[in-house]
Amino acid sequence: MNAIPLPSSRRLADLLTHLTPHDLLALVSRIAIAAIFFLSGRTKVEGFLTVTDSAVDLFRTEYALPWIPPDIAAHMAAYAEHLFPLLLVLGLFTRLSALALLGMTLVIQCFVYPSAWPTHLSWAAMLLYLAGRGAGRWSLDRVFRMP
Repeated sequence: MNAIPLPSSRRLADLLTHLTPHDLLALVSRIAIAAIFFLSGRTKVEGFLTVTDSAVDLFRTEYALPWIPPDIAAHMAAYAEHLFPLLLVLGLFTRLSALALLGMTLVIQCFVYPSAWPTHLSWAAMLLYLAGRGAGRWSLDRVFRMP
C-alpha cells in the first residue's frame, strides 16, 4: 500500500506564501483595523459627526488625558476615528493613516488602558505592517502612485 506523500515544510511554506500575498494581507489589515476604530468613533457621536456629551464626559473621567482638555480630546478622537479608518478602507494615504492610528493606539495604551496591552499590540502589528509595507495594489494609493 502506497502512502500519500506529505508536502515538505518548504513546499507548504511556499504554498502559504503564494496564498497570502501582500495585497491580500494589506487589504484584510486595512479593513480589520479600520472597523475597530470606526466602530469606536461611532460610539462618540450621534447623527453624522455630533460629538455626544457622554463622549466628552468619558474624556473627563475614564480617559482623562493629560495636557488636552476633555472637550477637545473627545472631538479629536471622534474625528480621527472616522477619517483615518475611511482612508484606510479606500487605501488612500495609507501609511499616514496607519501612523496616525498607531499614535492614537500608543496614547490609549499609555494613558487610558495600560493593562489592555495584548489588544493594543495586535492593533499595532496591523498598523505597523501597513505603515511599513503600504496599502498594496488594491488601493487608491496605487491608482495615484503614492508610496
